Amino acid sequence: MVENISAKNSSQPAPPVPVAWVKTELARHPQRCYPMDFIQTLFTGFSEIHGDRQFADDPAMTAGMARFHGQPVMVIANRKGRTVKERVDRKFGSPDPEGYRKALRVMKIAEKFHRPVFTFIDCAGANPGLGAEERGQAEAIARNLLEMSRLRVPTIATITGEGGSGGALALAVADRVLMLENAIYSVISPEGCASIMWKDAARKHEAAAALRYTANDVKRLGCVDEVIPEPEGGTQNDPALAAKRIDERLVAHLDALQHLSIEELLAARYHKFRNMAPFYTTA
Repeated sequence: MVENISAKNSSQPAPPVPVAWVKTELARHPQRCYPMDFIQTLFTGFSEIHGDRQFADDPAMTAGMARFHGQPVMVIANRKGRTVKERVDRKFGSPDPEGYRKALRVMKIAEKFHRPVFTFIDCAGANPGLGAEERGQAEAIARNLLEMSRLRVPTIATITGEGGSGGALALAVADRVLMLENAIYSVISPEGCASIMWKDAARKHEAAAALRYTANDVKRLGCVDEVIPEPEGGTQNDPALAAKRIDERLVAHLDALQHLSIEELLAARYHKFRNMAPFYTTA
């Protein structure tokens, strides 16, 4: 009798994997195009700026000058690395406070010379290590949020993979926030959410569905301005097409932003973030 019950239970199909988790695996695909791949394709003459002028240079963050269709711009992105050694050296793309301070330094250079700022984000979160906390990780992120909100140049952020917590948001307080179709953008990872909610990281599928962090979910909440379609199966299947689609949208959004005065730009940015993801209750 026990054997029959066991056989019956083992033949039951596994529950379907939520779409959100499928998107998560695509966002984390090891061959997915990383921010630096897009920078090298879309921009010319990229010249990296190193160091935060306070402590060190963070290899998990890259920033510098470049040209976008001939126009001088500033570009910022976090870097994960491809090989095991690169991933370890770059802390798997999780910046330290000096990385965010370097990014802010480049934003201020952009403001001084009236250059648009492009950021590219594929960051599971800021580095939570002891050293990073001792050197002011929270303050560095908070400072970026403040300064980006009032930066007097057009800013465009593109989430290409994972956009996790304040580590991603520190590069995403922008006039336009774009998101690739299979990217995710959330306050916490599904594993972290499941560990907190149910004390069981194995329930990550449930957490992924509940967090509503896929591109279309986030777009409905008003947290991003546009979702950019990807090639079938992800950017890794056709990097050239993925870059072409991003390029087209960056050109369109930059053109629209450059037709605004600085006062109009700042007012629109304030209105956008002030009214993001409203939540209402009834008495």
